[in-house]
Amino acid sequence: QVQLVESGGGLVQAGGSLRLSCAASGSIFSINRMGWHRQAPGKQRELVAVITSGLRTNYADSVKGRFTISRDNAKNTVYLQMNSLKPEDTAVYYCAVTTIAATSWGQGTQVTVSS
Repeated sequence: QVQLVESGGGLVQAGGSLRLSCAASGSIFSINRMGWHRQAPGKQRELVAVITSGLRTNYADSVKGRFTISRDNAKNTVYLQMNSLKPEDTAVYYCAVTTIAATSWGQGTQVTVSS
């Protein structure tokens, strides 16, 4: 089983930046994909960005050019650098890690962008 600890959320003004981190521990052998999803009030959870073990990345259209996902395999940590934040980026952000066994989810971290 994989445990995930997220950090870095908070309140920021529109145009500002935040960096989210998610550290994995436990049965972390063969981590493949690491990614971030988000869920705004009254909306479904959506994929924000994902990075594979080969460092291929994919982003939601709404965040392309503003967000950057990266990973440090030595630390089993995935990051999400969020720049030029908009009020519509307000949501709970969840880390997800996929191994050969299953996908594990973090507890979520709140990101609030004020206008």
